[in-house]
Amino acid sequence: MELFELLQKVAGILEHLSIPYLVTGSVASMAYGEPRLTNDIDIIAAIEEKHIAGLLSAFSLDEFYISEDMIRDAIKHQGQFNIIHPASGLKVDIIIKRDTPFDSSRFKRLRRIYPAESYQANFSAPEDVIIKKMEFYQEGGSEKHLRDIAGILKVSGNEVDKEYISEWARRLGLTEIWDAMLRRLSEKS
Repeated sequence: MELFELLQKVAGILEHLSIPYLVTGSVASMAYGEPRLTNDIDIIAAIEEKHIAGLLSAFSLDEFYISEDMIRDAIKHQGQFNIIHPASGLKVDIIIKRDTPFDSSRFKRLRRIYPAESYQANFSAPEDVIIKKMEFYQEGGSEKHLRDIAGILKVSGNEVDKEYISEWARRLGLTEIWDAMLRRLSEKS
C-alpha cells in the first residue's frame, strides 16, 4: 500500500462514518508546497465514542493495527492515536479535534482537494498548515517545519492569506517565528 492509497482508505472511512476531518502535517505541506519524504499521515478528526465501533470494524486487524483503548484514551484526553499498516510501514496519526477557537477556524476553512487523481479529501487550508508548523517549530525546534513553511510560501505564496496568519500568530504567541519567516523570504527574493 502506498501513502496516497492509505489516505484514500482512511478519508473514505471517515466520510462514510460522517466524521469531520482535515488532512494536515507533511501531506498537507506537500499539497501546497514542495514534495518531501514522509511515512505518516496526520489527520485532525472530530471522533466521538459513538464512532469507535465503526472505526474498529472498518480497519481489518489482519491488515491494520488500531487499538480501541488508544482511541478511547485519545477522545478522553483530546490527544491522538495511530492506525498502522505494518506491511508498508505507513502510519496515520489521528489527532482529536479540540474545542478551541483555532480548531473551529481551521475546520470552517477546509479545502476539498485531489491528493491523487482518483479521489478528493478534506485538507487544512495552507494558512492553517503554516500556523501549526510554526507551533511545532516553537515546541521542538525542528528545521523541517520551517522548510515546509518556506515551501508552501514559495509554491502557493500568492494564494496565502498572510493577514490571517499574522492574526493567529499574534493570538498564539508565534509572531516572532512568523516575522522571521517573512524576513527570510524577503531576503531570498
